[in-house]
Amino acid sequence: MKKANIINLIKYYSDNNDSGFRTEAYQIADEFEKNGDYQLSEYIMALLSNANTFVPQMNDDRLTFVKKVEVNGTPLPLPESIKLDLMGIINAAGHNMGVNKFLFEGSPGTGKTESVKHISRILERELFIVDFSYIIDSKLGQTAKNIAQLFTEINNLAAPEKVVILFDEIDALALDRTNSKDIREMGRATTAVLKGLDELNENILLIATTNLYKYFDKALTRRFDSVINFNRYSREDLLEISVIILNSYIDKFKHLRRNIRLFKKIISLMEDIPYPGDLKNLIKTSIAFSNPYDEYDYLKRLYISISDNKTLNFKTLKSTGFTLREIEILTGVSKSQVSRALKE
Repeated sequence: MKKANIINLIKYYSDNNDSGFRTEAYQIADEFEKNGDYQLSEYIMALLSNANTFVPQMNDDRLTFVKKVEVNGTPLPLPESIKLDLMGIINAAGHNMGVNKFLFEGSPGTGKTESVKHISRILERELFIVDFSYIIDSKLGQTAKNIAQLFTEINNLAAPEKVVILFDEIDALALDRTNSKDIREMGRATTAVLKGLDELNENILLIATTNLYKYFDKALTRRFDSVINFNRYSREDLLEISVIILNSYIDKFKHLRRNIRLFKKIISLMEDIPYPGDLKNLIKTSIAFSNPYDEYDYLKRLYISISDNKTLNFKTLKSTGFTLREIEILTGVSKSQVSRALKE
């Protein structure tokens, strides 16, 4: 603790500046904790939390475990069933129903994180992200302390009704629980999360994402008002979503031409069509690296990237179900030449 802290405390006390006094006291507690004096830090925090006075709200520059992020961009296309669930969350948050904790579970690339950003945009709320891999600490007892401090930061954010909290990949906690040598330590961490969720300000909308839902503690699952499954994509959903993604990128390149029928044929060659995140990268890369003087080169690149037929063999293309015109587009060889080659 520095001399300036003591001077500020006396000054705020004499001026009856309760907000300034408590803010200074919190800074002193933080300083003690950083220096390893956890007991004194916790004692000061306890005195402040029990006092019947104003609790200072956190400024962005004082946040340790919570980071504000921009919510610009466009959401990934989603199946209708998931869209309806998201609209339910938006409706509940917009009417202050007290239903404010949600868990998005599903495979990577299914649109969990992008959906949280989209919800934040619609509700016109600021988005803060928490990375649990950063909170897990090897020091005995430190993880639970980090989690307690995390929820203190969250509950003291200014204008909680204008905030969305994203626990990005909360499965870091589940993964450590399943692999940790000290199960008791991770058990204490889980208990700290349960306590934090129970005491969360109801005006704050909190959404967690996970790829490892099957490892979740049942008590942790019950703390969420609803669990949204993001694996609900049919093959038809993914085909339609691929077309939406294609159109969104083609509009940025005036020299490209659409051939949706051929595009869907190429995508359908994949036995397992990837989820939107990977699908978006696949299409985007094919377009970005296409020949600017060939209006259909992106289709050729897309086909080569997902097919074993890297040499664009005419016979293989024909047997796969492509028409002469489609083979012409993919190879750049005229239909008449393709026809002759096939006869020979």
